[in-house]
Amino acid sequence: MAATTIRLSSYLCYLLWIVQVLSVNRDNFKTCDQSGFCKRHRNVQPGNSPYVVLADSLKITDSQISVHLLNSKTNVRLGLDLYGLQGNTARVKINELEPLKPRYEIPVGDVLIGEPKQQNLKVLDRGSGSVTLGLEKSKIVLSYSPFRVDFISGEEPLVSINSQGLLKFEHFRKKPEAQPEEQAPAEPTEEEKKEEEGEKKEEDVKEPEQEEESGLWEETYKSFHDPKLNGPSSVGIDVSFPGFENVYGIPEHAESMALKTTKDTDPYRLFNLDVFEYELYNPMALYGSVPVMWAHNEKSTVGIYWNNAAETWIDISSTTADKNFFSKIADLVKGNTEMAQMDTHWFSESGIIDIFVMLGPRPKDVFKQYAALTGSTELPPLFAISYHQCRWNYNDQDDVRNVDANMDVYDIPFDVIWLDIEHTDGKRYFTWDAHKFPASKDMLNGLSVKGRKMVTIVDPHLKRDDNYKVYSDAKNRDMMVKGSNGVEYEGWCWPGSSSWPDFLNPEVRRWWASKFQYNEYDGSTPDLYIWNDMNEPSVFNGPEITFHKDVQHYGGFENRDVHNLYGFYVQKATAEGILMRSNNEQRPFVLTRAFFAGSQRFGAVWTGDNMGEWSHLKVSNPMLLTLNLAGITFSGADVGGFFRNPDSELQTRWYQAAAFQPFFRAHAHIDTKRREPFLLPEENMKIVRDAIRLRYSYLPFWYTLFYHGYRSGETVMSPLWVEYPEDKSTFKMDDQYLLGSSLLVKPITEQGSTGTTVYFPGNSDVWYDTETYQSYAGSQSTYVNAPLGKIPVFQRGGAIVPRKMRVRRSSSLMATDPFTLVICLNKQGEALGDLYVDDYKSYAYRNGNYIHRAFSFKNNILQSSNADPNGRGSSKEWVEKLVIVGFPKAASSVHITVAGNSQSLHHSYDSATRILTVRKPEVNIATDFTITIQ
Repeated sequence: MAATTIRLSSYLCYLLWIVQVLSVNRDNFKTCDQSGFCKRHRNVQPGNSPYVVLADSLKITDSQISVHLLNSKTNVRLGLDLYGLQGNTARVKINELEPLKPRYEIPVGDVLIGEPKQQNLKVLDRGSGSVTLGLEKSKIVLSYSPFRVDFISGEEPLVSINSQGLLKFEHFRKKPEAQPEEQAPAEPTEEEKKEEEGEKKEEDVKEPEQEEESGLWEETYKSFHDPKLNGPSSVGIDVSFPGFENVYGIPEHAESMALKTTKDTDPYRLFNLDVFEYELYNPMALYGSVPVMWAHNEKSTVGIYWNNAAETWIDISSTTADKNFFSKIADLVKGNTEMAQMDTHWFSESGIIDIFVMLGPRPKDVFKQYAALTGSTELPPLFAISYHQCRWNYNDQDDVRNVDANMDVYDIPFDVIWLDIEHTDGKRYFTWDAHKFPASKDMLNGLSVKGRKMVTIVDPHLKRDDNYKVYSDAKNRDMMVKGSNGVEYEGWCWPGSSSWPDFLNPEVRRWWASKFQYNEYDGSTPDLYIWNDMNEPSVFNGPEITFHKDVQHYGGFENRDVHNLYGFYVQKATAEGILMRSNNEQRPFVLTRAFFAGSQRFGAVWTGDNMGEWSHLKVSNPMLLTLNLAGITFSGADVGGFFRNPDSELQTRWYQAAAFQPFFRAHAHIDTKRREPFLLPEENMKIVRDAIRLRYSYLPFWYTLFYHGYRSGETVMSPLWVEYPEDKSTFKMDDQYLLGSSLLVKPITEQGSTGTTVYFPGNSDVWYDTETYQSYAGSQSTYVNAPLGKIPVFQRGGAIVPRKMRVRRSSSLMATDPFTLVICLNKQGEALGDLYVDDYKSYAYRNGNYIHRAFSFKNNILQSSNADPNGRGSSKEWVEKLVIVGFPKAASSVHITVAGNSQSLHHSYDSATRILTVRKPEVNIATDFTITIQ
């Protein structure tokens, strides 16, 4: 009877969710007009700011300026701190001088990896109206009245803060008491008037004016009441990018890579939400939030990071894009040379203004500057960048066994199989359904012998069941978030009645991490890894399907202060748990749906519940490019789409696209038809198999890309302007992209297409089709045939790409296999490349146990040398083949020299393709060697 009751409860919860999600549309989520603070900030008009700098309060130290700002309308004073930071970066912080209570600031060491290192500021000029400071090669001008900050490189303005005068900082205040109806007060005497006049002259005791605006102390959205006990607390300011026509970043939105003006729409919203079947090409919020934005033009790349975890909206306007057709024609006739400028307006519901300004000057410089603040993507284990097979849900152990076996029957490699919520005992995470998965360790060990892993889902909502030990333990330790009444918050999610651990509390995170120990997560093994879903958090019966904003968190802060950090902390705690269970030796893998700045340090991200439609395949490219630009480089989109039943053509094209995206996972909804790749029609199955096998052949290249990203914060999947920053034609291009600087990918995303137009960048570059090695000149667009079996991928002339051509059932079985070096020559007959190798799974590389090789081909000589003297690792891997593309003639001889010893190598030449193939150098990859061609 008890089991029946549990199943009924879960079924009713599922029905509740279905009722909600089937009706989900824009009306289920707030617009700006339905958000009090958004309306208030949007109503601020450009013009002279009421905020002025009180020059007599100015304090200057080696790397910091501190000064008071006065709101001349309300007489409220704020504190401004301006810091110079190492790496051509600055920081601007604005906070109340004496708040009634502390305003929320994200603890240093969580999102920011540490206290940013400061850089000396040199006073260049100090007058009555401004002070000018030198920061490396840039200048910072702080103007007093009205307040604004300008960042200038040479004579070029790059970033301006409050140049539009939109600063609005809602200070904490006491709620006005309701005034009882009474007779008008008597006219004051002359003596009382003089006394009142005298009080007004004393500015220090002057009371701030109270803003007469609606929604300051409470709001109602649909049936949800939001009492604001702390009153209005929002902050906002404008940031302009003079000389720029394009800005990028602020994921997550199902939007083009180059962000659009919001003149006629809502602002872009950053507020982590569970959005069912999200709509494309609009500024609505989705699952994650990274408040970082880049501006790029031919001369410079700059950016800002808005360090605030509250709900945030960003308006974007453009001096060029916002002009109508007739204005543009008039400008053309008049010869108007007005400078292009992107103006952005940022406002958050609470917290402080904390802006990091990254001054580049080039794309890779700003990525490095941002990584210095929030960290880079940790080097993932090799299995994690291989192919993942997932579904909601694989029914039982037999189902898992059959999928695993059929992948082998059809010779389709994969590394990980996933289990969704149905594998648990009644949606109780860290458990197994005893009937469906009675021997989980045997199942895991059966996968492990083939080098494969499993991922199970562990969501943050806990079933409110005192017999469920994880819940009862958290409850007894008083670790749950509380409602505004101080009582454990209750909402509905997959298990029915649920509560949520307060991950803002470091002690709760340590407790959660401990649950991944093998003696706590019964039935787990070292080959089990984790997936955090629904961690926005998703609350089926909450406002906008998430927490009420007055939910109470650690430190006395409300959810409105910290909302966008909740999923970040869930993934952080989970990753730390996987790390702890191996005694901090093995790299974790954790996939998360909700994320924030810094999430890149803890695992991978996917774009959520997409649909099996061509439009969603197409939008995956700009979404993933934007995530990469925001530092979330280990990211992907569900292959085939989560919802609906894609036809075989769409599935085939999606696999081809995803094989060249950083995170490669197929996933499907419980109500969709089974669509494992071996179930496709034979022709499609073979094409998909080829795409997956192609991914495995490029794993050495992918692994090296992730290593570079880990070391420098570089993107893995990049828009073309990152490598070709002066090519204006690439600035809005988001249907093709680069992997590193070596591979150009143009996925087919249109139904029925048998070809596509590819833009090949670089005036002096040449590009080679990776399948046929046909060459294409740079700086031109060319139509390329791409029938169903073809993936348009091209290697840049001048690049050396390492591959492994012996594809096996899983990546770990390829760990000691040999390398093939594909050397595509540029017009000068030269090429460069590199390869990173370690044990592919542990942190031993941090102690120097790795190999980083540099390859150089010049004057018909290939040289392999040590790229990093700190790398002292060894390997059983070796070089078995060279494929030299664009070689002008047949070779008479080829010799390899190792440690002074030389021997000849077998070689062949194809004059039709101009490919020289050199076989069996048989030299260990860690060895210095030279191959000479004559």
